[in-house]
Formats: sequence, structure tokens, C-alpha cells
Amino acid sequence: MAETENGTVEETEENTGKAGPGGAVRDAPGVRRLRWASMAPFFLTGFVFASYFVQIPVWKTGFGLSEGALGLLLIVPILTGLVAMQATGSLVARFGSAPVVRVAALALPLSLVAFVPPSSADSVLGFVVVLAVFGAADGLIDVSMNAHAIAVEKETGRHIMNSCHAAWSIGSAVGSLLGGAAIKAGLTLTAHYAAVGAAMVALALVAGRHLLPARTDRVGKVAAGDAKKRDTGTATRAGVLSGWSTRLLLLGLTGTVVLVCSGVVGNWGGVYLHEKLGATLATASLAYIAYSACEAGGRLVGDRLHARFGARALVNRGGAIAVVGLTVVVLAPGPVIAVVGFALFGLGLSVLVPVIFSSVGHGGDDLDAGSAAHALAKVNTMTYSGLLIGPVLVGWFAGAFGLRTTLAGLLVLLVVTLAAGLRKV
Repeated sequence: MAETENGTVEETEENTGKAGPGGAVRDAPGVRRLRWASMAPFFLTGFVFASYFVQIPVWKTGFGLSEGALGLLLIVPILTGLVAMQATGSLVARFGSAPVVRVAALALPLSLVAFVPPSSADSVLGFVVVLAVFGAADGLIDVSMNAHAIAVEKETGRHIMNSCHAAWSIGSAVGSLLGGAAIKAGLTLTAHYAAVGAAMVALALVAGRHLLPARTDRVGKVAAGDAKKRDTGTATRAGVLSGWSTRLLLLGLTGTVVLVCSGVVGNWGGVYLHEKLGATLATASLAYIAYSACEAGGRLVGDRLHARFGARALVNRGGAIAVVGLTVVVLAPGPVIAVVGFALFGLGLSVLVPVIFSSVGHGGDDLDAGSAAHALAKVNTMTYSGLLIGPVLVGWFAGAFGLRTTLAGLLVLLVVTLAAGLRKV
């Protein structure tokens, strides 16, 4: 039963146990299992990537790499990830999101296990090969798990995207803590990654059994073939351009700026507190801690807020809180107030990307992208690129104009982008 605006109660499929359009059971236990199964790949991805990141200094020392050489190597998974994202839309269209998620959820932790122990420059080639596979697996799971979450929302009539992205944040935090503990305990890279791989493969196998049937969002070989042509660039120029509607482009740009902001907090928040506001190194770490804690908290309640207020109202309020938070950061006279600003910033931004992804996925057919998966692949590529490139650009501007001035410029960019993009949600 569901309560309407005038206080009456109406019957819904979710409460009566009826099946959704694709045949999935909507009884309460089934919906809960489906929700948790959909969150599992997000948790897994966050956990695996955190485990990957904490060992990067070990690789640098073990291989004897310079900062420049390490930076070049770490571009490899970025490039293969972007390429894989372009192909994932066609794979989901042909096979359905659930089978692709199952394969990618196994490939990602298994590729982590395949990383060779750093010993000498002779083993760098094997390291590069595994980096390439690891990045491709990430691109595959990134698009497919979001496409599956969209399919679940359509089948059940319930919002789960915020919860899924909260699971990623929690997985990242847990993976970072356990990775640090593993290094402190003296575990070798092989032992650490073997433990992570075993746990995450087990999670993938259990969760995979409860994902949606493949037929739910499979669109068939013909559509997939057409999409593949579009993805591989063999379609006409007009066909490629038709895949980018104004709404899709604005939503993608908005998501990109939001993730640029997220990346900037992680890379420059502590530097800002320490060098510009005189915070100790311990206090400076609170910038990202406050931001990420509030981001995860906001996402945990985001689905309920989405259902209660609707997408447009939620992102408008979230955007307003984010703007206030970044304004506080820019104008803060000291580190304590700035930390409060970073917390508000994380809280406000927390719901924006999940709701944008949800809007893109549900509007896939209306966005001239061919399908939800293809629309998500396009937006994922934009946001993923922004998350990686944004902090670098901020560093360049900070060197030229100062970090506080650069953050003020980012604030202006955020306001303009949100004003234009959130109208399309």
C-alpha cells in the first residue's frame, strides 16, 4: 500500500507481490534481495580499487620507478577503462546487464590477484598487461552495474541508485582501512590481493545469483549490432552526433563537474587546509574525511529523499547545499570552518551523481542514445574523464592564480553548471 498526497492509501505492485514488466517478483523479500545484490558490485568495485590504490607506493619502490614513469603506467588502466566503457553499451544491449555484471564482478578481483609482486624492472611488462586488463574490467563493471541498477528501479518501482553509490563509498572506505592494516601487518602484496580476491569473488558469486534475469534489459541482436556500429565508429557521422542530445550532454557535463569537485577535494582539500589556512597535517586530513563521510551518509538516505521529494527537488536542494559548502570553504578564515564547509559540500554533492545517472538511465530512449546502457556509457565516459583530469587542471590553475582563487573559480563553474544541467533532471 502507498499513501497518496490527499492521505488516502492506494495499492501498488510493490506491496501486493505482483511481477514487474520483465517478470521479476516484486514481493518484499525478493525486492530486498534484489536491492542488496545490486549494491554488491558497487561495494566490490570500491573495495577492490581502494586495495589497488594503497599498494601503489609499494609498486613504485619495488619496480624502482620514477614519479614520471609511474604516472605513465597508471594511465594504462584509465585508457583501457574508457575503451571498455564504449563497448559495454552494446554488450548490455545484446546480453542484458546482469550477465555482464556477473562476468565483470569476477574479472575485476581476479585481475587484482594477477598483479605480479614488484621485484625488478624485468617484471614491469607483466604489470602493464595486468593494469590494462584491470582497467578494462573496471570500465565494464562501471557501466553495466549502473545499467542493472536502472533496470531494477524500472522493475520494482523503487529508487536504489543512491544506495548503490553509497555502497561504493563504503566499500572504498573499508578497503582503504583493511589495506592499510594489511601493509602495517607486513602482509605481502600477493597475500593481501589473494585475500581481497577470494572475498570479492565469493561476494560476486553470491550476489550474482540474485540479479535480474538477462531478458529484463536485453534489446536483441539487431539493436545491439546497430549500437556496436555506433560505438566502434563505423556509423555515419550523423548517427554518432544523433547519440548526443542536448539533455544528455547537459546531464553529462553536470555529472562531470560534480565529479571534478569530488576529485579536487580528495587531491587538494588537505593541501588547502595545510598550506593556505595553517592547519596541521592531522587536521588537514579532515577535509576529505568530512567530505567523504557526509557524502556516504547523504547517499544512504538519498533514495528515501528521492522517493519523498522527487528528483528535481532533491537535486536542487542538494546543489544549493553544495554551493553553500564550497562558498564556506573559499571564504573560511580558518581550518575548522573550512572543514564544516567540506562536510556541507560532500552532503550536497552526494545525491547529484546518483540522481543524474538515474535520470539518464530512465530517459535512455528519449535521449537519442539507443538504450539506457548506451546513454550511461556516454555519461560515464564524461564523468570518469572529469574525475581524472579535473584535479590536474586545478593544479595548473592553482600554480598560476593561487589555490583559493582557483576554488572560487570552481565555485562559479559549479553554480553555472548546476543552474543549466539540473533543469534537465
